[in-house]
Amino acid sequence: MKTDRFQAFSDGIFAILITILVLEFHIPDYHAGRLLPALLAQWPLFLSYAFSYFYVGTLWLFHHDYFSMLKRIDRNVNMLNLLMLFSITLLDYPMSLVADALTSGNRADMQTAFIVYDLVALFISATFYFMYAYLHHHQDLKSAAVSNDFYAAIKLDPVRSVIIYGLAIAVTFWSVWLGAFLLASGIIFHFFAYLRMSKQLAQSKGVTA
Repeated sequence: MKTDRFQAFSDGIFAILITILVLEFHIPDYHAGRLLPALLAQWPLFLSYAFSYFYVGTLWLFHHDYFSMLKRIDRNVNMLNLLMLFSITLLDYPMSLVADALTSGNRADMQTAFIVYDLVALFISATFYFMYAYLHHHQDLKSAAVSNDFYAAIKLDPVRSVIIYGLAIAVTFWSVWLGAFLLASGIIFHFFAYLRMSKQLAQSKGVTA
């Protein structure tokens, strides 16, 4: 399969997911003259949406740049990509759970919601690791312009994020807010890992970043 069809399909999935995320917004119930307090009460939804949008956007940047180095796609890459996209499309559900649990303020519910989000994030990172490992062992799929050192520089990033989300799950049983902090840190880590990967890819291709 040509890489342009592969990228077009994946881009479509990311676009649909971001659209689904924003559909969680609804006009709140409020009495006349009380719209502002009703909107402010929706802060958990705004916060969880902002983090989820940032997360999905970063994953799309990863996907776009990483797969731009491929010259062709085989069946296994397609199957791994479908698994990866499946894991990413799950994000809308934990986003809604976190927003609802934060609104209720119930500790047990928040604990459950954050752990579900952690599990989905951990699953996503694991699928990236599987894809990285497969392409590292099938160098014939990559563009000749990309050096062999590229994978070595980024291969542990998915493992690091799996560790962060694993720690977040464990910590959440003890402290909900510390677990939430680790979850947010994992999401932010992806962005800095993307910047490093993008720079490494440019250097690998002999382009000044």
